[in-house]
Amino acid sequence: MSMTTQALHRETWRESLRSLRVATWLGWQIESNWTDPFLFAVYSLIKPIAGAMILVVMYLVVSGGQTNNPIFPYIYLGNAFYIYVGSVLMGISYAVIDDREHYGLLKYIYVSPIQVYFYLLGRGVARTLTGTIAVIITLAFGVFVFKLPVNLVAMDHALFWPVFLIGLAGLALIGILLAGVTLITARHNYFMGEAVAGALYLLCGAVFPLDVLPKVLQYIGLGLPMTYWLEGLRRAMLGTSASPLLAPFSNETILLILISSTLFVGMISLSFYRWCERRAKEKGLIDMQTMY
Repeated sequence: MSMTTQALHRETWRESLRSLRVATWLGWQIESNWTDPFLFAVYSLIKPIAGAMILVVMYLVVSGGQTNNPIFPYIYLGNAFYIYVGSVLMGISYAVIDDREHYGLLKYIYVSPIQVYFYLLGRGVARTLTGTIAVIITLAFGVFVFKLPVNLVAMDHALFWPVFLIGLAGLALIGILLAGVTLITARHNYFMGEAVAGALYLLCGAVFPLDVLPKVLQYIGLGLPMTYWLEGLRRAMLGTSASPLLAPFSNETILLILISSTLFVGMISLSFYRWCERRAKEKGLIDMQTMY
């Protein structure tokens, strides 16, 4: 590789990282500056606790208050970490709507010296930061109020952190794919992220083992990276699996499947987004405002 080519590659990476950093800052400003800091802090505190309590009350009614059942921490942790799914998918896909429909800036982003792919990822990072606040509050509430058997010091960090980071990368790639769909969709794209997150909530075993689903849906669930992401996080924090379908898989197998499925999703995401981008430019959809 020539020195000129190496210099071009370095410059491309610098531009990509700069795009990611600026988009993260912009996304955080949009997420946090809609109200005064105190009200934002109260909202960030109450919303995750209220969401967790809805699920907890439903479980307590059905189980007769049996919080010592191993399925309770399984459900609680799955619900807590699933906050990331909605945050990341909505943060990335909705950025297209925000910049095109609300602010009318998407066309300027495309003609500016910025990497749009990394710009969208940066917007997702901002939502990930706000989602992290909600996840931490939800987990702390579960540990101190419901006495979840979670020891942050003694848990399997060697499993937790690779699974956690790879899972977030997979969510970001799915968000990019949805951003591509949003880019070429004229209407009904406002709830794209929420709709997909809702479907995945059922299929990836977020609040109940896949074993309770019909066989066809079990196979679909086993093909989703989020299934192995949540399973790995639960194993790292609880030391065991409550899913008979996934229990025979070793920790190494769970991690390997997560990595391979995330790479597969990444290839599809990148190719599909580039196709959507070309389609949007050909059809003049980059600066489209539907007023819908």
